[in-house]
Amino acid sequence: MGGTLADDIRSRLGDLSPAERKVARVLLAGYPAAIFETVATIAERASVSAPTVLRCASRLGYRGFPDLQAALRAELEARHASPITLYESAGPAKAQEPSAGQPGEGDEPVAGRSLALVQQALSQTFSEVSPHEFGLAVKLLSDPRRRIHLTGGRFTHLLAEYLGLHLMQFRDQVAFVPERDVERAAFLTQLARRDVTVIFDYRRYEGDKAVIAELARERGGKVIVFTDPWLSPSASHADVVLTSQVNSASPYDSLTPTLALIESVVASTLGELGAEAHQRMKDAEAVARRTGLL
Repeated sequence: MGGTLADDIRSRLGDLSPAERKVARVLLAGYPAAIFETVATIAERASVSAPTVLRCASRLGYRGFPDLQAALRAELEARHASPITLYESAGPAKAQEPSAGQPGEGDEPVAGRSLALVQQALSQTFSEVSPHEFGLAVKLLSDPRRRIHLTGGRFTHLLAEYLGLHLMQFRDQVAFVPERDVERAAFLTQLARRDVTVIFDYRRYEGDKAVIAELARERGGKVIVFTDPWLSPSASHADVVLTSQVNSASPYDSLTPTLALIESVVASTLGELGAEAHQRMKDAEAVARRTGLL
């Protein structure tokens, strides 16, 4: 199963009977909490019989409804996994492997495994990106009438800065959401309809990112969220969601696929802006040379 359990259910809707689809829609409408309801409660909400709920779980590929619930529990645990829990769940064997600085047979396998995981994550990330979502992100970022605001988390603020610094070179009105409380409150108070807020939020998710996304949507603006397959809570307020795989050979999630996705967004946005972006780049470089920055 790729992505979330909700994604899996949506992808199988066409395989279900009309009554089973009613069950699936109830599960999706209240996801994830609805899946932890009793079979009787779900049947009542879907206006079907209890056996229909059980058949739906079976048709979705599970041995029964408890198996479906167990899959969701595993997903939620993975969604909130920290580097410590990932390290501990790897078991003693992995924890005791020779480090890259030690001589012996540990070096090559670790490097080889890292390469294989990164290649797989890159390939899967780009195969799963929706052309519609990607195109809409590029359209929003290349609209010169819109202001672009970016923010990220503990590590992903680096990705927000990477995207933002590129955009600054070939378009105007790009800024980062301030970190200091007073400045951030003032900044978010001014969000408006022509703003595009770009949020990077990967597990473990940060509560303020969902609030920022919600504020941006309330003020009529657009929201682009970069996140992992388990989806940041901010994704529920987003106009565009771009997910990246995070598999790695360490307890830390890999952000390499996200970086590659960002570079693709940059290339496409630059191409969309065309001659206007080229001129903006030349003007910026001229100013940088004149002020001794180059």
